[in-house]
Amino acid sequence: MISQSPIVSAKWLQENLAQVVVIDCRFALMEPTLGGQQYEAEHIPGAYYLDLDQDLSSAVQKHGGRHPLPDPKKLSAKLSAMGITDSNLVVAYDDSRFAFAARLWWLLRYLGHDRAAVLDGGFQAWKAAGGAVTLDIPPQTSGRFIPSPRPDWVVDIEAVKAKKDSPVVALVDSREPERYRGEREPIDPIAGHIPGAVNYPWQEVTTEQGYLKSDDQLRDRWSDLQSAEEILVYCGSGVSACVNLLSLAAINRDGKLYGGSWSDWCSYQL
Repeated sequence: MISQSPIVSAKWLQENLAQVVVIDCRFALMEPTLGGQQYEAEHIPGAYYLDLDQDLSSAVQKHGGRHPLPDPKKLSAKLSAMGITDSNLVVAYDDSRFAFAARLWWLLRYLGHDRAAVLDGGFQAWKAAGGAVTLDIPPQTSGRFIPSPRPDWVVDIEAVKAKKDSPVVALVDSREPERYRGEREPIDPIAGHIPGAVNYPWQEVTTEQGYLKSDDQLRDRWSDLQSAEEILVYCGSGVSACVNLLSLAAINRDGKLYGGSWSDWCSYQL
């Protein structure tokens, strides 16, 4: 179960900034360089930057989806260069309602680092609370991030096929309802969803301002899956599905990520 709250407030971060490692995860799927440009223009003091394509994913192959999970050793080296050790709380933020910060939050915990959280409300909440911003890029430092991957937190296509029709397994599609229904598919070559999947759009986890909904609202949201013994979560490429996993963690429920997600599923249908 979850030992560390998955979110921190802007006020809390202001008061504890010197004691945590902050990582900027801003990104735009349709404009991949935008997040880095935004970081260079302004960011939370002391914050490092990790790019979804370059740092939080590995190279795209024939199968495995559009954002395959990163190589643990490579990501761990980058995290070590940010000074992260076992004792550090790492706070990730974006400006996309957790879409990219939750990916890092999940990856940290998947690699055995439970002391991870996401900034509630993201970068805009930080600025709205009067938080300082800077252009200064923090130097690399010396940490010791030792990965201890939890392979049972991830499922591949074969596991999805084997489990999806079980009455005690829930397969959750995290994409927008139009994409789930196959009415619109702006990215992947095939529209639709995995047979048997139910739709829990990731945007419903937060308010329109990007704040995590209350525990009661989240419990109510997931109440139809209360009897599920295993929840498998996917999206387009294993990124925004992590927002749903964060919402489950907030109410002390577990879920597993189909890392390749719909883009991996499609690759076997072509």
